[in-house]
Amino acid sequence: MLPLWQRVARTGFLAWLVFLPLTGLHLERYEVSQHWQNALWLAMGVALLHLLWGGLAQTSQGQRWIQQLAPRASAGVVVGGGMQSRWPLLLVVLLAFLLPFFVSKYWLNVATLAMIYVLLGVGLNIVVGLAGLLDLGYVAFYAVGAYGYGLGAQYLGLNFWQAIPFAALLAALLGAVLGFPVLRMHGDYLAIVTLGFGEIIRLVLNNWGSFTGGPNGVAVPFPSIPGLSFNKVAKPGERTIHDLLGIPFDSSYKYIFLYLVLLIMVVLVILAVSRIRTMPIGRAWEALREDEIACRSLGINHVVVKLSAFSLGALCGGIGGVFFAASQGFINPHSFTFFESAMILAIVVLGGMGSIVGVVAAAVTLTVLPELLREFADYRVLVFGLAMVGMMIWRPRGLLRLRRPHFPVSAP
Repeated sequence: MLPLWQRVARTGFLAWLVFLPLTGLHLERYEVSQHWQNALWLAMGVALLHLLWGGLAQTSQGQRWIQQLAPRASAGVVVGGGMQSRWPLLLVVLLAFLLPFFVSKYWLNVATLAMIYVLLGVGLNIVVGLAGLLDLGYVAFYAVGAYGYGLGAQYLGLNFWQAIPFAALLAALLGAVLGFPVLRMHGDYLAIVTLGFGEIIRLVLNNWGSFTGGPNGVAVPFPSIPGLSFNKVAKPGERTIHDLLGIPFDSSYKYIFLYLVLLIMVVLVILAVSRIRTMPIGRAWEALREDEIACRSLGINHVVVKLSAFSLGALCGGIGGVFFAASQGFINPHSFTFFESAMILAIVVLGGMGSIVGVVAAAVTLTVLPELLREFADYRVLVFGLAMVGMMIWRPRGLLRLRRPHFPVSAP
């Protein structure tokens, strides 16, 4: 076995070779500039970690710590008690409702984006986490919801409240349409088909310029309350919100209103999905995920189960798209690339397949953390990759595994 210093030097050199093309080459206009210092600093960091790890492994206490951190085989679910305290969840919801009154407009927009990703994560968790159907084109339903609001307002005169059910049902219908061709597909084949479906939707939105606006996008009206206005001066027949409440005017009121409506929608969706998961259709999703052949042998209609998973997951994505369009005020196809699908899938995997609480925690973390580390924004994808590798080694079931209630049967 090589001495420690040789192993550290070899690790640092290999890390430098890996990081050099990733962080050391920058494309500036039509020229490639070299920044080898970035790769060198990262390689030195990796070598230092290897040195600390090797030194720790040579002590008895360090060996015990390493054994505790070693990956262990674990079950897919955690059996919990039948009655669990809900006070922590109620406290979190209460803090989320009070949040917009104590943060700046910038962080309020970040919180709104985090809630949108929670909706998307919960929707994809139905398809991937509960039903076990790998979907790499989930961004298509996200785009359908956003354009359902934008184009519905432009051509049909729909307002925000009408656009929510319209876009949700449209996305659910599209999810059912996608489900039919992939009923007999599994694993990699299913992933490829859904990936192609997501790209088809994006290309249609980008190239059908006469209807969707193409690359120029679509302007989206901001949500409002009928008869009330968030502007400083109301239109004839309306009343301003600050006059109604007797408070001074502030342009952030409309963003607080959108956040609160979105938070209520997120809570309702989470409650609905949690309830559906314990119903026969939710149990059928889990049975389909574990073994489709055994599921069909028990008389469960796999066609209905798959289509329901795709439809309900797409419905959540459509609702998230409506709120995204409303918060941005403008949408174009460049907002719905494959990276968004990868981001949502990373939320589901890191949070825990099937775990709603884990998905919520992962969505908030992956949205807020890049904003706190703005100086390292260029390495966000690299950090995602390292986080995924680490999770697959130490927590293959995610941060919070799926909890299944257990009710002990007492003897008569």
